[in-house]
Amino acid sequence: MTTASDYSEKIPNNVELREDRRLQRALESWQPNFLNWWESMGPALPTQDVYLRTAVNVGREGWAHFGHVAMRDYRWGIFLAERDPGRQIGFGAHKGEPAWQKIPGEYRADLQRLIVIQGDTEPASVEQQRNLGATAPSLYDLRNLFQVNVEEGRHLWAMVYLLHAYFGREGREEAEELLHRNSGSLESPRILGAFNEETPDWLSFFMFTYFTDRDGKYQLGTLKESAFDPLSRTCEFMLKEEAHHMMVGTTGVDRVVERTAQVMVENDTDEVGALGAIPLQVIQKYLNFHYSVSLDLFGGETSTNVANYYTAGLKGRWLEGRRKDDHKLTEDSIMVDALDDAGDGQPSIGQLEVSALVGLNTDLRREYIADCQGGVNRWNKILAAAGLPHRLKLPHIAFNRRVGAFAGIEASPDGELLGVEEWAQREGQWLPTDVDKTYVRSLMQPVHERGKIAAWIAPPRNGINGQPFDYDYVHLI
Repeated sequence: MTTASDYSEKIPNNVELREDRRLQRALESWQPNFLNWWESMGPALPTQDVYLRTAVNVGREGWAHFGHVAMRDYRWGIFLAERDPGRQIGFGAHKGEPAWQKIPGEYRADLQRLIVIQGDTEPASVEQQRNLGATAPSLYDLRNLFQVNVEEGRHLWAMVYLLHAYFGREGREEAEELLHRNSGSLESPRILGAFNEETPDWLSFFMFTYFTDRDGKYQLGTLKESAFDPLSRTCEFMLKEEAHHMMVGTTGVDRVVERTAQVMVENDTDEVGALGAIPLQVIQKYLNFHYSVSLDLFGGETSTNVANYYTAGLKGRWLEGRRKDDHKLTEDSIMVDALDDAGDGQPSIGQLEVSALVGLNTDLRREYIADCQGGVNRWNKILAAAGLPHRLKLPHIAFNRRVGAFAGIEASPDGELLGVEEWAQREGQWLPTDVDKTYVRSLMQPVHERGKIAAWIAPPRNGINGQPFDYDYVHLI
């Protein structure tokens, strides 16, 4: 069952917003604040219009429209996936009960917190990427950046709708705060650490959209299972758009690796820095950083809060319906990563058996790690096809961690435990140094001419929506 999309309204939606005038007025009063935030914190590069995908429906076919749009006129809307009137809660203590259309009072605060944290990540990434347009390697890439930005803006709208529609005055106040926090701000930073990091160059952007947006995929996947049906339906539709963001990251790193491999083969050297390409060692350092920071987004290896969320039906597991267990987990256990103490005061990396409910963060992180490995395998196939013996790899789970069991220790990418002094001496071998960052930024010279591309990255194999690479994706002012 679905409600027809109303695209003629000031706020496009398929939630019958016109039937709730109070809610409509509240959201319309929030809209100017959002637009002010977009103008001040959104993409800084002036454009006439951009070839963008705009959500217009939620069905499997024809859900989006492509066309040149002035970004200030983009139609950010509120779209929930089709409702299943017979949907039942699939896990936890309420398993088998009808999904909730209203929030039980005892779960109100926890659900609000989950929605606020998810909502906070959406504008944060736009702020992190604000200045990237000025150094885009092609108009194709510039368009993809702006597509990611406007869809993160729409995902913010999705969370703000839930806050306004279901959480009263507190929800409205939280919606305002989502526009007042800023990525990297000392006074009012974004909630999660990874969303206060810089995204100063396009290699960082591709790594962010591969690793950090992939974390978003898994967080949305757990919320899609929620007993609170409007949240579930909201996240289901967001996942459809999120797939494009990860494609940008996957193929972006593809193209960086491909170009580096070409230069290595053509010049029979690993030292491609002087030749205008990004050395594989630098690519590996950026991978190490973004992967390890993204692992922290899953929280500690154990969490009683997440156990309570699961039991209450607020947040499930990735692909909950495919799991072959009782979906309550009260009698199950899981091995989680931990630090062991052999009694001599020297810790070692090991595992600890805990309740499956308490170890749900570990379960989700392992799903994520397996997915990330797929991208690394893909990039290594590019190197193998070029006849090169070099390979990229994910660092050890204990490497560069600041949250969870490994937050208090230092480990190499191979999992070797290190003292503080040795880490300080060797950190530059594994994480981007100031020299690395300066070099990468030196390559970030804009290429804003149709059909042209920067020398440090290969062109894409396919354009957008059937258009060629040399299509006029962006009209600059």
